This record gives sequence, structure tokens and C-alpha cells, in this order.
Amino acid sequence: MAQVDIRSIDGVSASTAHEGEVSIWWLYKPRELKKVTDGGYLELVAEFEVKGNGELRSHQHHTHEFYYVLAGRGAMTIGLESRMIGQGDLVYIPPDTIHGLRSLGPNVPIRCVAFSIGLRDTPEVKYPPE
Repeated sequence: MAQVDIRSIDGVSASTAHEGEVSIWWLYKPRELKKVTDGGYLELVAEFEVKGNGELRSHQHHTHEFYYVLAGRGAMTIGLESRMIGQGDLVYIPPDTIHGLRSLGPNVPIRCVAFSIGLRDTPEVKYPPE
């Protein structure tokens, strides 16, 4: 069973870079996922919004997927576990894990950026039509 992995900048201390001009909150440190994504490629990057009272129905695919919450709040379900997520949270969804997202009410949409990593042997993912 997949363990829900949600990381937030609220729990991370900032590092500085570029002569102190840039603050960085490492949600995953460089090369932290190298072992599990070795030989992988960036499958997609997309921004999406689940409307108030809406849901992204449970589904699964063969890629490593991440949702970064830009605005709003929602209930994220991964496997059998559900957790509340909100702005600044990064959610990791392992390959082949059933997952879904729902907004919290009629006036509470949730807007995220999704990106996924396919592996060398990942079959083509069939995405919903536009």
C-alpha cells in the first residue's frame, strides 16, 4: 500500500543561493528521487483546477506523478488514505497507485500544477480528451 507523501514549504527551512539573492525550499533535494526514476523522462506538466464541489475521479497510471497546490484546498486520496491539502503542498503519487482529488465545497476550487515522470518501460498513458 502506498504511503501518502505530502510535503509543504511550511515544514522546510529556506536555503539561500545566488549570492543570497534567492531563497530555496527543497521539497525534494537534488537527486533524492534518482534511484526510483533512473532512466525516466518528463511525461507532462499541466496546470489544472477542480471546480467547487468537483472532483478528479479516482484513477491510476504507470507514471510517478506530483501535484503542487497553487490555490485552494481539497481532499487528496491515495490508495485508501485521504488527507487535506492546500496551497504550498506537494503531493507525490507513486506509479500504479489509485488516486483522486475533490474540492471541499461549492466555493472552494483547488488549482494545481501536475507533472509526471515516466520510466524507460512505462507504457503510453491514455489521457482524457481535450
